[in-house]
Parts: sequence; structure tokens; C-alpha cells
Amino acid sequence: MSPQNLIEAARMARKNAYCPYSRFPVGAALLAASGKVYTGANCECASYGGTLCAERAALAAAVTAGEREFLALAIAGGNQPLTPCGICRQLLSEFAENRDFPVYCAPAEGEDCLHTTIRALLPHSFGARDL
Repeated sequence: MSPQNLIEAARMARKNAYCPYSRFPVGAALLAASGKVYTGANCECASYGGTLCAERAALAAAVTAGEREFLALAIAGGNQPLTPCGICRQLLSEFAENRDFPVYCAPAEGEDCLHTTIRALLPHSFGARDL
């Protein structure tokens, strides 16, 4: 799947976001090694700590379906390229054996896209190998 197709899947997922508090819809699309794409949208609640980011929603859907290997992630939201939050970076790194796992960060609309890696987003990660 091309990065642009993955970004478009994230933008489509964004339309289903539940964000009555922030009014900041975000969508994510995660490409599994199986070739299947899992999407997620942010889901907020009045107890802000219970809010689920789009990236974690997509990852949870994939893990629930039995996936454990992933090839790339795209996220879309806002007026400029949007990067994953710290919690999402940590959780993604748990599944990114390839530290050069690509992350495509796109705005809600337009062509401006930041192509980065989990290594760049979380350079000194802590994971199962450190336990």
C-alpha cells in the first residue's frame, strides 16, 4: 500500500472521531504485515485521562484481530502534520521491531506530510528488551 493510500485511510477514519471536548478529530491507519489496514479515530470522554487516541484505537483493533507485526502508520488531523503523542509513541514502539518503522504524519487536508520513523519520534525507547 502506498503512503498516500494509507494517509487517505487515516483521513477517512478521522471523519468518525468522537471529540466533543477538543473538537480536534484525528484518524489513524495502521498497515499490518498481513496487508490488512486497521483504522482508528480519537474517542474522548469527560474524564480526559480516559480519552483514546486514534493511533492506539487502530493498534488495539489490530491486536484484537490477532495482528502483531506492522509495516507503517499514517495519522491525519489538524492544519499541519500531526505527530503521535508520547503514550502512542511508546505503545507503537512495543510493536515496531524495525526501529525504522515509517510514520506518515499528515494534516486533515492538503499535501504537506511529514515522513518520519518510530526511531526519530522515540529515540531512546524503553521496551521489553530492557526488562
